[in-house]
Amino acid sequence: MTCHNCRIEAVKAGKGRNQLQRYKCHQCGKRFSAPHEKPFGADVRLPKDTVAMILRCLVEGSSVRTTARLCDVEPKTVLAMLKLAGENCEKIMARMVVNVPVSDVECDEIWGYVGKKEGHKLPSEKNDDSLGDAYCFVAIDAHSKLILNFALGRRDQKTTDAFIEGVRAATASQRFQISTDGFQPYISAITTTLSDRCDFGQIIKVYASDPEGQRRYSPPEVTNLQKVEVMGTPDKKRICTSHIERCNLTIRMQMRRLTRLTNAFSKKWENLWYAYCLHFTWYNFVRIHQSLRVTPAMAAGIAAGVWEIENLISPQ
Repeated sequence: MTCHNCRIEAVKAGKGRNQLQRYKCHQCGKRFSAPHEKPFGADVRLPKDTVAMILRCLVEGSSVRTTARLCDVEPKTVLAMLKLAGENCEKIMARMVVNVPVSDVECDEIWGYVGKKEGHKLPSEKNDDSLGDAYCFVAIDAHSKLILNFALGRRDQKTTDAFIEGVRAATASQRFQISTDGFQPYISAITTTLSDRCDFGQIIKVYASDPEGQRRYSPPEVTNLQKVEVMGTPDKKRICTSHIERCNLTIRMQMRRLTRLTNAFSKKWENLWYAYCLHFTWYNFVRIHQSLRVTPAMAAGIAAGVWEIENLISPQ
């Protein structure tokens, strides 16, 4: 280590409270510390192991405050790491998941909320889109289990159109089959955006009506299921949403913000978006799928190996 003033070699002089090496210049007598290691850029001063532990806790279903206690950091530090990782993961998904050859794509929406449920909003909050229902539209390749695209917003035509446009960018131009539930905006979005490259079928579920006066949290029993050909010549045997519905279960199990009947909901729309970005990138590139024995990205041929959790926050 060289003295900043005298430009001569300094000698070691113990360690500071932060365990960084201290140095002393024999000529001018000044003392100074070794520079902080910043493996994740100028915005992160935490040790590499601590950052990795924070991300592992978040993707394994721990809440922000639980993660803060386990990693011995402040909750605001956890949120800062979530934001940094979420922004980087958004760039990774946009750069890596493009022009992927697929044969069967399934789409669905998963419900969540920000701040409060839609029915609990005050009259003055009726037009506040930063509160209330937040639906995440997800598209998955049924064979590689790769998450092709996701979009967060209201359950309306605008969000559906943006979501399907992202599916078009993520998939190659070869023909494939796409399956959805009976949500009507899919028909307009897919027939307009993907008419040149896909066959489209929907699964229409008919639910039994609840007994009068009975209230239940889970959906009622499915009494009938119809497979409808919407566009092109879809194979009815391949019209299926089982894989994406199983993916929805994984999302709820691994994201604490989506755990039902708890107070672990998102308070800010941006943090929910960052949490989704982190989860889906981890699911695609880091988590080894139990049945595939590789990551979905490896199965789809867009990654050569299993990524480390640190890659999700490192500058790419």
